[in-house]
Amino acid sequence: MKNKLSRQETPSIQSLDRGLVILEAVARSADPVTLGELTDLLGIDRSSVFRLANTLRRRGFLAYLAGRKVYILGPSVWRLSHQYDWGTMLIRVSREQLKLLAIETEETAHLAIREGKQALFIDHAGTNQMIAVSGQTGELIPLYCTAHGKALLADCDIAGLKAIFGSEKLQTYTKQTIGTLDQLTKVCAQIRTQGFATDDGEYQEGIRCVAAPIRAVGGAIIGSIGVSVPLQRFSKDRYRVCGEQVSAVAQRITDLLSHESQES
Repeated sequence: MKNKLSRQETPSIQSLDRGLVILEAVARSADPVTLGELTDLLGIDRSSVFRLANTLRRRGFLAYLAGRKVYILGPSVWRLSHQYDWGTMLIRVSREQLKLLAIETEETAHLAIREGKQALFIDHAGTNQMIAVSGQTGELIPLYCTAHGKALLADCDIAGLKAIFGSEKLQTYTKQTIGTLDQLTKVCAQIRTQGFATDDGEYQEGIRCVAAPIRAVGGAIIGSIGVSVPLQRFSKDRYRVCGEQVSAVAQRITDLLSHESQES
């Protein structure tokens, strides 16, 4: 009997299995996933699904979309993949350029990608300034009111923005936060013209940011790179200077990605 049992498949842990099903479902979905959709998928009572999803959220594997109780992947997914060195080509190719940008500007530099309706910081390089914006690798920020997020949206027209944000009201974080998609459409057009995006305390009071889009072969925006600076060290006149710096670095990364593609 003992030998017979040893040849049988080890029973799975049902709650763990269901939690993994939830993660896979959210990862595959192009849109945020509702609790009702997860309940239909698992075929168990809603309260049990909520407890499973909430456990994943507390551990950072799921996150709520800002202002709504719908699920997207959380920063712990990225942190786990980064820990095991499954970094993307973008991180690998951009690493030295990110460090050079931090040295050139003497400010904290960040690299970001789009994650649904948010931007995800995937790498950063620090500065020796006594007062500086701390590194935020692994954190999610809104697309519409941050320099990195707006750089990722630069090619969008009003139809593209509506496809991303729908009819939902844009959350206000400060007095400077963009409030409508019409305003955001005009900002995207401006970014395409000048080559970089700005954030004048729209998401966090006292912080100004500049970022530029990184493009893949063919021109699609796949990332953004920029700097975040305390207000007291960043006059509005500095936007143009830093804008030129981040645009130049973004172009170098775009060129490097093109070279990588030709080599592979």
